[in-house]
Amino acid sequence: MRILVLNPNTTAAMTAGIRDLAEAVASPGTTIVATEPLWGPESIEGHFEGYLSAAAVLDRLTTFDEPFDALVMAGFGEPGREGAQELLDVPVLDIAESAAQMAMMLGHSYGVVTTLDRAVPQIRDRLLTAGLLARCAGVRGTGLGVLELEADRERTVEVIVATAREVVERDGAEVICLGCGGMAGLRERVSKALGGLPVVDGVAAAVKFAEALVGLGLSTSKARAFAPPRPKTITGWPLSGRRPDIR
Repeated sequence: MRILVLNPNTTAAMTAGIRDLAEAVASPGTTIVATEPLWGPESIEGHFEGYLSAAAVLDRLTTFDEPFDALVMAGFGEPGREGAQELLDVPVLDIAESAAQMAMMLGHSYGVVTTLDRAVPQIRDRLLTAGLLARCAGVRGTGLGVLELEADRERTVEVIVATAREVVERDGAEVICLGCGGMAGLRERVSKALGGLPVVDGVAAAVKFAEALVGLGLSTSKARAFAPPRPKTITGWPLSGRRPDIR
């Protein structure tokens, strides 16, 4: 099977890191195709950039002409997943929901360690909408911007671990979710520093859930909420390339 992993920002180096992790956890016979939008913000740190990114992601999907069996959206809590579910006839996985779902299989409560504090309300809203907030012990920001995660990986791990300890000791979390696609590949180091506490990487979780859904022949219901978009004129759309037929 082929899984498309879509980084919602335009930073190619982050896409490469996400691709490396996805390939590392993928089963034999699974091919990972990773990309990013052709335009949009270099990182996503707020609602304005999030909605711009959602449009850019949907634009990329509308014009993407390679076959794939499932989509993994590698932004933690950004909008746009529902639009992708309408647009595509393959399973669509969001790393925030995938991480939380997997974490709830491993402990009574989970916590999320993310980037800037301003991202906390956005993530909580996403978990609430998904029906996953009730078992979330807490969401805490590290104070690191998305692009800072790549600048000094040693410092990034130290700050993530310190923040995770707060989520465990003060909020009561039993499992930690890494709350940004830019944290891909750090799970084992963070878990070891926390004495073996389960740490879930959303990219890895989403890839494994995608494999399971494709293997079971399951995909998004088109009966109601995620029915295909109704045919109509969308002025100036898409911004990039050609517009294939929407089915």
